[in-house]
Amino acid sequence: MSYLIDTNIVSEIRKGERCDPRVAAWWAGIDGTDLHLSVLVLGEIRKGIERARRTDPIRAEVFERWLAAVEEHFAGRILPIDRRVADEWGRMIAIRPVPTVDALLAASAKVHGMTLVTRNLRDVADLGASVLDPFDLPTPPESG
Repeated sequence: MSYLIDTNIVSEIRKGERCDPRVAAWWAGIDGTDLHLSVLVLGEIRKGIERARRTDPIRAEVFERWLAAVEEHFAGRILPIDRRVADEWGRMIAIRPVPTVDALLAASAKVHGMTLVTRNLRDVADLGASVLDPFDLPTPPESG
């Protein structure tokens, strides 16, 4: 199974030891080659960098390095928005209003036969895409 990872999940994984244990356990149990990003996730990270740059240039540079690491980690597994995705997005937003990026991610996941991994289930519910919120998974047992 292949997964399309939303920004909120990539950001959670970035926390390292502070990452939610359910998300960390799910991530660790998946073959990395099954994890994909959309160019939209890179754009959302870029938006955060540019906002930070105005008030905290040092923090912006930390995020800049993180973005480069994310791009390297997902090299060859970053999906564009193409005509098929745009068509599916149009069908989805005709059902009900949905935030644009969330609907495009759901459309991309559906077109590519992937499961969208996101914390925003409410935004993409009932759009016909397979979705998973790893924050809703059972808490893994403590290893000792």
